[in-house]
Amino acid sequence: MANNNAVPTTEQLQDLLLESPGFTEFLLGLATISASLLDGQEPLLCAITVERDAGPSTVASSTAAAQRLDEKQYAFDDGPCLTALRHQHRVLIDDLQADDRWAQYAHQVDGEGIRSVLAVPIQTDSSSRAALNCYAYAPGTFNPAIVARVLEHAETISKTLRLALRLHVPEPYPEHLRSALQSRAVVDAALSLIMLQNRCGRDRAMELLQLAARNNNRRLHDIATDILNGSAPQDWTSPGVPDGHA
Repeated sequence: MANNNAVPTTEQLQDLLLESPGFTEFLLGLATISASLLDGQEPLLCAITVERDAGPSTVASSTAAAQRLDEKQYAFDDGPCLTALRHQHRVLIDDLQADDRWAQYAHQVDGEGIRSVLAVPIQTDSSSRAALNCYAYAPGTFNPAIVARVLEHAETISKTLRLALRLHVPEPYPEHLRSALQSRAVVDAALSLIMLQNRCGRDRAMELLQLAARNNNRRLHDIATDILNGSAPQDWTSPGVPDGHA
């Protein structure tokens, strides 16, 4: 693991809380600190997810790549990190591409190069749940020593996170963000299928999908859903655009 054995002090975490203008900003700082402290011989991406009974979820990621990995889970409303969050137990994946529990999610994030995942719950109060999500590019990254380090860090940040939850009321934006992410993931998956079936690029696949939506007077998301479910009509690309002639 890392040669950096430093842990954030209570004072440092309290300073972060006091200096953050809102809960999302605090969580973003906490995710960034987590990635910095846990990073070692194998680089780690970190994210922190919080769900509250009284409001929508908040997700903060240390990098854009970590954000995309989290977004895909929320789009499908399933994944290793959401499982750790909602069931409050540790989830360890040594090789995401060889794990059949979240095959659909693994397929969607294949381009990110992530192979190992560790998600651990962060203790909060009875009205909320939280988890620390760690991603690594190499399989088998999370050996017992690294797992222990992540668990220690989750325990360290727990008290300050509980305090932050009491100080900041739920913010309204993530709920419609989640809906948008779900819709986008469905469209992305349909585009991948169209590209495969029509031997075409992504731009051409999007043209076909948009054409189908116009021809059938339906939303893009609904057409994409039908394609994924195998319930789209055989001539969904018509008129004038037969299957396999992209």
